[in-house]
Amino acid sequence: MLLNSARARTLLTRPAGNPGRQIKLIAVIGAGTMGHGIAQVAAQQGYYQVVLYDVAREPLMRGMSAIERNLLKAIERDKLTTNECDVILARIRGTTRLDAACDADLYIEAVPEQLELKHEVLRAVEGIAARPFIFATNTSSLSITEIASVAQQPERVIGMHFFNPVPRMKLLEIVVGQRTSDETLAAVRDVGLWLRKEVIVVRDVPGFASSRLGVALGLEAMRMLEQGVASAKDIDTAMELGYNHPMGPLRLTDLVGLDIRLSIAEYLHRALGSETFRPPEILRRMVAAGKLGKKSGEGFYKWNEEGATERRQ
Repeated sequence: MLLNSARARTLLTRPAGNPGRQIKLIAVIGAGTMGHGIAQVAAQQGYYQVVLYDVAREPLMRGMSAIERNLLKAIERDKLTTNECDVILARIRGTTRLDAACDADLYIEAVPEQLELKHEVLRAVEGIAARPFIFATNTSSLSITEIASVAQQPERVIGMHFFNPVPRMKLLEIVVGQRTSDETLAAVRDVGLWLRKEVIVVRDVPGFASSRLGVALGLEAMRMLEQGVASAKDIDTAMELGYNHPMGPLRLTDLVGLDIRLSIAEYLHRALGSETFRPPEILRRMVAAGKLGKKSGEGFYKWNEEGATERRQ
């Protein structure tokens, strides 16, 4: 599906009328960092009801607690009132039963980057859905067409690639598979605009637009660190102050997770055959040692509740 410039310009205009082409209930599958962020943003817009699902109670409760913490911080910054916070939380229903979301109009999966797992989730949704639905995947690199290959209605499968942290990051990358319909694209585009995101639409190619560029930059920064060109902090500062990036590539990798970056790099290296995406040895060593970034307490930086501090490499 080719996108012309006129069509691309329309994506920056917030839609009038009913948001999301009659989409009213959004089910988010996976309550991790991305999933609970998507659920929060959807509930904040005042139109959508949200079901947040996870397979077990513990990760679900962590996700719900994270949403509440985020909203409380917004109150402290005078971005929300206490009453508004209560209303937003009332729009989100957490569950460990997928069939509790059987009436959803849009399912957004935010599970780990494993094709087989995403296939499993898609089949499970098809098994419980009580009405026609759109299935959106938050994958940052896997093929939408491959994910849709097991779907009964592949024209209703699309990519909605959000960015971490979802409530603060403005971009939503919509990815159209080979069989994604124009109607599905239009509905999901409307949802994205009603979520107050800047929407871009890309074809289903390995790494899409954002991951392909972002991973290439991150891997080169790792090679520079490996070669002793500069410290992690100085490499990041070069991009932050020299190119006006809000965050340097190594610090960003710590937030994304080194294991996730490794998985995406390996996939892009296989899919594109480019040495640009061959994972550096420093990345492989750190993942093998359990240094996964912020979530493990150490990556290219050391992390605690106060934030990141530079560590000796």
